[in-house]
Amino acid sequence: MKHKNILSIIACAITAVISITPVYAHETLHAMGSTTVMPVVSEAATAFHKAYPDISITVSGGGSGVGIAAMIQHTAQIGMASRNTSPEEQAKLNEWVDNIVIARDAVAVVVSKEVYLGGVTHLSLAQIARIYRGQITNWKQLGGPDAQILAIDKEASRGTRHVFAEAVLGNAHARAPGASLISGSNNEEQAIVARSHQAIGMLSNAWLNDRVRGIAIDMDGVAISPTLEQIRNGHYPISRGLHILIAKDASPAARAFVQFLLSEKGQGIVKKVGYLPVH
Repeated sequence: MKHKNILSIIACAITAVISITPVYAHETLHAMGSTTVMPVVSEAATAFHKAYPDISITVSGGGSGVGIAAMIQHTAQIGMASRNTSPEEQAKLNEWVDNIVIARDAVAVVVSKEVYLGGVTHLSLAQIARIYRGQITNWKQLGGPDAQILAIDKEASRGTRHVFAEAVLGNAHARAPGASLISGSNNEEQAIVARSHQAIGMLSNAWLNDRVRGIAIDMDGVAISPTLEQIRNGHYPISRGLHILIAKDASPAARAFVQFLLSEKGQGIVKKVGYLPVH
């Protein structure tokens, strides 16, 4: 009798586990957009697939504009964006898409290691704007080495470019006639800055390394570096939310993945990648 009771308890426990574990039909989700958001979503997709093998998630970049357009055009289940949607975009998304912030980061103004070690460790927004407008062309004018400035812009679809241009040039769509190169992904721009001895560019703070240095921004006589602490306290002037876009009538699996991103484990991935968790 005792043996039967034990078996009964085990059976009940198994039934309870099955009843609280969600079961999803086989589904492939497509996430598209920001290369800033992509590392978080890619790693989270791998972890989610391990927990739910019937759910596969493909992740591709292209920029925030691509991710937002994919949601408007219904070519992806999940959009990734590292900027706010424009009023025109929001008008097309507002009634049927949820916009969820999963992390925060900073758009760091980055320079080549040689420029940083040469004395340019902080600049004002006005000085950076003059570089991108073509009014300052040599690092010597800013107390750095006697070297021509290689200013790197980003493609118009990139969220990092929107946030940078709005903060530095006063308009998200402002031209940058002082820029000599236009890059795409964060990896691409990081590589260009690292290979150069005289470059300046714009990158998420998570892409900083020994060869790609983030400079501080002079604000009222105080140099503020692009660190997580300065993002957290709101002092760094070029910070932003990292967004996930998902249809209000998305499948249960898609909704579960977004909840995973906001869970303790998902926010741990955010922190591991180098961003500031929202929870």
